[in-house]
Amino acid sequence: MSDARLKVSGKAVRRELLPNQSLALLKLLHLVTRDGQLNADARRKLKQVNHLVGLLEPALDDVWKRFPQPVVVDVGSGNAYLGFILYELFFKEREAGELWSVESRPELTEQAAERARALGYLRMRFGTGQITEARYAERIHLLTALHACDTATDDAIAVAVQHRADYVALVPCCQAEVAQQLKGLRAQVPPAMEALFAHAWHRREFGSHLTNVIRALVLESHGYQVTVTELTGWSTA
Repeated sequence: MSDARLKVSGKAVRRELLPNQSLALLKLLHLVTRDGQLNADARRKLKQVNHLVGLLEPALDDVWKRFPQPVVVDVGSGNAYLGFILYELFFKEREAGELWSVESRPELTEQAAERARALGYLRMRFGTGQITEARYAERIHLLTALHACDTATDDAIAVAVQHRADYVALVPCCQAEVAQQLKGLRAQVPPAMEALFAHAWHRREFGSHLTNVIRALVLESHGYQVTVTELTGWSTA
């Protein structure tokens, strides 16, 4: 049996949950099966989302204390797993604030919006479009991007800076642009430097690291205090 088909029992699933997190929502999101079990792929997704939620909690607590109508934005939201979980835990019992999910694929936006209506999550907002082209509130208090592929993370940073986000939480992935640029530089640099990215795997890793260093410097140049950590295998800035 492949790893993706392995099941985790209902009791073990509950150990994966955050305080006040409901199985009912996770079933609706298809992160948990109807009988309360979790396959390996869904478990990985849930662990990543819940880990990020835990990292976001201090920032969310802060913006709720300081702003009467906080705006939280999740860009590159996909199926909006993160948005729904954030709404259940931090918005559902409050009467203020909005959570925006922005996704380029209209079918995913429509599906998520329909799900939000069914749940009565009336302060979830959904936008369709590229990250830098979507419509946003004038002020964003927290912007997050989970697995924003390649330069989508850079687009997320641009939106956060433009809308003066108080907090930015990024989980980049699939960073290919700098690796491609390094490939073209191999014949133009000294051998000692070229050895850092002569092999394809090293080039991907070196390019990814260099990309994230530059992103951290960009955020710092705009006044952000940056913390770099790991989210179940992904680098986070």
